[in-house]
Amino acid sequence: MANLSLSLYLILRIYALLLLFNVSFAKTLKRDMKALNEIKKLVGWRLVYSWVGDDPCGDGVLPPWSGVTCSKVGDYRVVVKLEVYSMSIVGNFPKAITKLLDLTVLDMHNNKLTGPIPPEIGRLKRLITLNLRWNKLQQALPPEIGGLKSLTYLYLSFNNFKGEIPKELANLHELQYLHIQENHFTGQIPAELGTLQKLRHLDAGNNNLVGSISDLFRIEGCFPALRNLFLNNNYLTGGLPNKLANLTNLEILYLSFNKMTGAIPAALASIPRLTNLHLDHNLFNGSIPEAFYKHPNLKDMYIEGNAFKSDVKAIGAHKVLELSDTDFLV
Repeated sequence: MANLSLSLYLILRIYALLLLFNVSFAKTLKRDMKALNEIKKLVGWRLVYSWVGDDPCGDGVLPPWSGVTCSKVGDYRVVVKLEVYSMSIVGNFPKAITKLLDLTVLDMHNNKLTGPIPPEIGRLKRLITLNLRWNKLQQALPPEIGGLKSLTYLYLSFNNFKGEIPKELANLHELQYLHIQENHFTGQIPAELGTLQKLRHLDAGNNNLVGSISDLFRIEGCFPALRNLFLNNNYLTGGLPNKLANLTNLEILYLSFNKMTGAIPAALASIPRLTNLHLDHNLFNGSIPEAFYKHPNLKDMYIEGNAFKSDVKAIGAHKVLELSDTDFLV
């Protein structure tokens, strides 16, 4: 019996060592090695000096490259995360990145990337996070981004994108956070975005967008999970629709510095979680319904720069609302 137990123990030990050997010495997929080495030739000095050797996943002697995370798939190691932010990377968006087909996270924020996002970005079907904010990227967004079916976090703010917001973004059924503020987008926000059942945060402020809020909310049952809506500093017109009251999860509504008109509907005061309401610097008129002043959660209501009656009062101690993308990663 003792010999049997010893034999079983030795078999298990050998099996464990074989597993460890297999993981430790799995080869990095040539596709990913070639792509990362191609990127290495293009990026700034900070990465060149931290990307030592030819194998981005490490070769057993040299460590994995800084900002590169690999995972074992089958008999090979593949690159699943590329996080190279605040590294002074210059030049066009490296097209070789689109060959890393197993990427789940691409974070290159706060660099000096220029040019467009290539349409080949649509190859990255496993991508969950795409963070390119704080660069100098240009031109229109490729509609191929709409093919990234796993995408949950999309950060494109503080760039120089232009053209219309592609309606193909409505195909991103897992999307929860959409940050496209501080660009040069024109046209209307696609109403199709309202079909995104998981979208919690939409920031399209500081662009050149036109149209009315009513157009954005024309689809029945739209934006069911939305908590924060930032549309400030655009050229939006028209009044506030009663349909806004259907956004029962809404906490922040930021409409400052547009050209919106009309009276404020009392229905908006029934949004149960509303904490911040920014209506300032528009063309609203009339009175503010009493229900807003009795709202249990409304902490701040900004109204200055409109044509309200003289007895209309704001709510809260007014401070400029300046929130970064990361404030909403909850």
